[in-house]
Amino acid sequence: MLMIKSAICEMLGIEYPVFQGGMAWIADGKLAAAVSDGGGLGIIAAGNAPASYVRQQIHIAKDITNKPIGVNIMLLSPFADEVAKVVIEEKVQVVTTGAGNPSKYIKEWLAAGIKVIPVVASVALAKLMTRLGASALIAEGGESGGHVGELTTMVLVPQICDATTLPVIAAGGIADGRGVAAAFMLGAQGVQMGTRFLAANECDIHHIYKEKILKATDLCTMVTGKRLGHPVRSLRTQFAREYSKAEYGGMPNEELEELATGALRLAVQEGDNKKGCFLSGQIAAMVKREQPAAEIVKEVVEEAAPILLRASQWVK
Repeated sequence: MLMIKSAICEMLGIEYPVFQGGMAWIADGKLAAAVSDGGGLGIIAAGNAPASYVRQQIHIAKDITNKPIGVNIMLLSPFADEVAKVVIEEKVQVVTTGAGNPSKYIKEWLAAGIKVIPVVASVALAKLMTRLGASALIAEGGESGGHVGELTTMVLVPQICDATTLPVIAAGGIADGRGVAAAFMLGAQGVQMGTRFLAANECDIHHIYKEKILKATDLCTMVTGKRLGHPVRSLRTQFAREYSKAEYGGMPNEELEELATGALRLAVQEGDNKKGCFLSGQIAAMVKREQPAAEIVKEVVEEAAPILLRASQWVK
């Protein structure tokens, strides 16, 4: 059976070059452990949660698996400083970061033996993270769910690969082996998927959330929050439409921020269509069924390997 190995597998001690995205209030210890047990890198999302919650999820993951796990720290969180210390105290193997610049934490994390893999959405940030000693980079295109940048994955990944000597993980718009193969053709040495794992058996989102993903269409997502400087991609629900109307209808920034506060938790825990924000990448329509996380990891790699092999035969 054909398989894909890359430098990122050796660096992190994982079997397959597949990361599970750090989705706030979604990527908990149970899901992360399932992905890691399946040979990928499971990542616990800190999101806006307090440090005590993150520590609890780390313990849950460690009780399930002895494979490497990661923690994603959302740098806009008011608890970011506390969580930055927790990952050191709990001897987490990998830290990924998002929604900001992790420069002030990197030295301490590296000194603790943690592999630091920031999410970058621009060449400038990729170069800075390389200079500061990051272990690898996640180049995330605007097709992804949650906080998004301006550039698409197709455009961003090769530019990041050209700008750094570090291994690059491609993220955004990847749902199956075709996306994995495309990422490797662009120069990546691994992929990160978020939305695909929303349909994992071990993903404990509300059944309404999961049903929305499984019934999604190609034009199911939209981006809100640009006016505040923190654009977010989510499903095109009643909440998203009303938020967009308020955003461009002159609502003051403070009220806009208040409108979004807690919206993701309402979607994840209660399936609330009126007040909940259902984060999703553009690939939601490609998620066809619920299945074990380990099966997802193995399936996308097994699909990608023959595609990459065929690609080498196109040039004579």
